Amino acid sequence: MKKWIVTLLAVALIGGAAFVYYTRSTNSEPLEIGVTAPDFTTTGALAGKEFQFSLADKLKDGPVVLYFFPKIFTEGCTIEANMFADATADFNAAGATVIGMSADDIEGLKKFSVSECRDKFAVARADEKIVEAYQVRMAPGLAMTNRTSYVIDQNGKIVFVHSATKPQGHVSGTLAKVKALAKS
Repeated sequence: MKKWIVTLLAVALIGGAAFVYYTRSTNSEPLEIGVTAPDFTTTGALAGKEFQFSLADKLKDGPVVLYFFPKIFTEGCTIEANMFADATADFNAAGATVIGMSADDIEGLKKFSVSECRDKFAVARADEKIVEAYQVRMAPGLAMTNRTSYVIDQNGKIVFVHSATKPQGHVSGTLAKVKALAKS
């Protein structure tokens, strides 16, 4: 009887450790403040129109808010996109550009840019290289990003990071940082 209990406990511990390993992101920690943001070019959508987005080119215009989100048309991602759309004028007034980033396909992003981003800001495709570079993979083998927002200053440095599963706090935190940058 005791041998059975020990075996059961061992299996539970090993299985539990394997479960934790397979559900934890390979990139569970976002990039740190002060590091240079990885440069990239990708396909984006604004108001339903496809375009090429280059981080380096956009940084010439001012700070960039890159906010990564898991999946278009899901409840939390829709809420977050609506909040960023509502605050777009404030970001623009502070000289910043907002770009939503998702691993979804460009056709879906075109639709999302119209309905949920309300034609106010662009969303872009986060391919494998971008997901890895920004350390935003939700889980190993899963083609989804976690919810992480970065503010990148004109020098290409990450100056703010907010990583949380809920959409609340991403807009207010990034907007506060962008406004502080505008004052300095």
